[in-house]
Amino acid sequence: LADSRLRLWIRSKFVDKVSDPVIKGLLDDLWQQKVFSTEEKDSVMEGQTIRADQARCLIDMVIGKGERASQTMIDSMKKRDQHLCSTLGLMAGSA
Repeated sequence: LADSRLRLWIRSKFVDKVSDPVIKGLLDDLWQQKVFSTEEKDSVMEGQTIRADQARCLIDMVIGKGERASQTMIDSMKKRDQHLCSTLGLMAGSA
């Protein structure tokens, strides 16, 4: 399941390695896919000033929304940062 994959060991690696532009892109994608409301999207960016805190907030919100949200984020990450997905072990065997 996508949310359990995000929750397990991927979360800490994601927080360590995701870049600021990718966080912003993921937020835009999740907003366009109606996973996040405008308020939720803004709260990640405005509520946190440190990149790692933004990443932590983003992934925790997505995990809290369940399987569809988690899969949407994984799919978006694959488009935006294949190297990160490869590092996180998300590329192999998942299309």
